[in-house]
Amino acid sequence: MPMNSQANRLAMLMLCASLAGCAGVQPVPYSEVASSAHLAPNPSDSSGRVPYRYSSGADWRGYNKVIIEPVVVYRGRDQQFGDMSEADKASLASYMQRRFTERLSGRFALTNQNAPNTLRVRVTLTGAVTNTPVLGTFSRLDVAGAVYNGVQTVRDGEGSLTGSVIYAVEIFDAPSSRLLSAFVSKQYPSAYDIKASVGALTAAEVGIDRGADALMTQLR
Repeated sequence: MPMNSQANRLAMLMLCASLAGCAGVQPVPYSEVASSAHLAPNPSDSSGRVPYRYSSGADWRGYNKVIIEPVVVYRGRDQQFGDMSEADKASLASYMQRRFTERLSGRFALTNQNAPNTLRVRVTLTGAVTNTPVLGTFSRLDVAGAVYNGVQTVRDGEGSLTGSVIYAVEIFDAPSSRLLSAFVSKQYPSAYDIKASVGALTAAEVGIDRGADALMTQLR
């Protein structure tokens, strides 16, 4: 390959990576999520994965059962799905329902009753970005992309041209319906996760897996 052609290709890739890092979708405290008025910027989160949070200081050790509401696809004007198809939104919501249920069932007994010592968890899918076909994978193999994604891996930042998922979680005391915790989260794979760059929704699904793990950690 001619040197000038290779240089142009690398320059273009670096530009794309730069734009991806700067123009990534940034979550907002979604106005039509019920707990929106309670959410505040989260100064304790330097990663940007949980930019908004509310906490009542609940002791999760007092709960041993959970009601998991069906995951809802957010329809507010401030949704962040871009031009994602309804089929893809439904696919991600279904995957999120399954993965969050699997993870929470490892800590809580699943129930449909508003009994004492029971949490009710509501998850709202508010946005998602698909992988950029071909270029997403290529950017992890090419020299320029490898450098960029290596830096992002150290920072726990987003990789170039990769997908992500954004959602809101609300946790209530089931008998009283009192809001115990709420947050907005953006999740994505490690920047150098090549497998997650293959397939339109793979990165968003990996983000869902990471989000389910993070929620379990919070509720221990």
